[in-house]
Amino acid sequence: MKELIERIAKSLVDYPEQVTVKEIIGKQTIILELKVAKEDIGKVIGKSGQTANALRTILSAASGKVNKHYILEIIG
Repeated sequence: MKELIERIAKSLVDYPEQVTVKEIIGKQTIILELKVAKEDIGKVIGKSGQTANALRTILSAASGKVNKHYILEIIG
C-alpha cells in the first residue's frame, strides 16, 4: 500500500523527489503519512478534498484483502 500511495502522489505533484510515505503499524490499523512539498499540498488534497478522498477510497478497497484499516494523513 505504501508503494501504491507513493507512486500515485509522485504522479500528481511538481516535486516528486520530495514525496515520502511513512508507515506506522498498529494491531488493527496502519497509518500512512504522506509528506509532500508545501507547494504541492493543494494538488494532493484536490478541489474540495476530492483527490484525498479518492486516495482514501483506494486504500479502503485494497485493505479488505489484508484485514487491516488504513488511515491516510497528508503532511505538507
